[in-house]
Amino acid sequence: MSFKILGTGSYAPEHVVTNDDLSALVDTNDEWITQRIGVRSRHISETETNVDMAVKAAERALENAGISADELDLIIATTITGDTLSPGTGCMVQNRIGAHCPAFDLAAACSGFLFALETAAGFLSRGAYNRVLVVSAERMSGIIDWTDRGTCCIFGDGAGAAVLGKGDGLVASHLMTKGGDDVITIPTRYDRSPWYKNEISEITSVHMNGRETYKFAVMAMSDNIKDLMASAGVAGEDVALVIPHQANYRIINEARRRIPDIAPEKFCINIDRYGNTSSASVPILLDEMNRAGKIHEGDLIILAAFGGGLSAGAMIIRW
Repeated sequence: MSFKILGTGSYAPEHVVTNDDLSALVDTNDEWITQRIGVRSRHISETETNVDMAVKAAERALENAGISADELDLIIATTITGDTLSPGTGCMVQNRIGAHCPAFDLAAACSGFLFALETAAGFLSRGAYNRVLVVSAERMSGIIDWTDRGTCCIFGDGAGAAVLGKGDGLVASHLMTKGGDDVITIPTRYDRSPWYKNEISEITSVHMNGRETYKFAVMAMSDNIKDLMASAGVAGEDVALVIPHQANYRIINEARRRIPDIAPEKFCINIDRYGNTSSASVPILLDEMNRAGKIHEGDLIILAAFGGGLSAGAMIIRW
């Protein structure tokens, strides 16, 4: 017993920032961003909070699943951009949608949605839970340096969600962590104590070593998918779609080149319209494919993600 996905939902702010818009802020242009990252535009919050986006994605997932908030037994939220440390995003979603179940947050950067699905599977397999909402929301625009063209061109805001029920939809999964802050750092400042004497880092926004991030991401995505397929006995022709984290088009393209068993067109992409929405990336894309009618009952879907931590994961699910 693991889980089956009963419904999906997503939300992105109405305000869209194009590459041409960014060229007024930093020394960049549409051609540079498109060729190196694959982003043409991204949704950026003007008024929506992290919780606002999470609530809208959650409500759409519940509607798609055909269940009410009262039927939920657990809510797991993933985010690295919560409005407050406490109450957490999951707690506020529970309050706003009218649910009456336990709720908590999980942080695994861009891999958060996959880590949360694996966590939810554990709760469901115990038998005490029947319906779990996993919601991932990120307001990345609030933590990046908008004068740094190396990062501000990459990210966007949004939220995605999935309602899970008991079932046998989890075919195989693999999570991994390679701890360290030398490649990707997303700082939180705790320096108000008059007794704290440790040197405070000068890093105050998202910091990435682009070359090392690329190397880790390509390795993690391609190796994790190939190893998972081999261990589960799944052939490339058995896979209906691959839903990869939308961090960089070149990363996705290189990863699918290294997995020749899966046809390249099965790798889904929406980074051109959303940018990197961190842990919301995979569920937003999953919801798009679901609502577009591109996923059918019985389909084998591969989810794959990587991000800060360094963390990564891959999962094969049956729809």
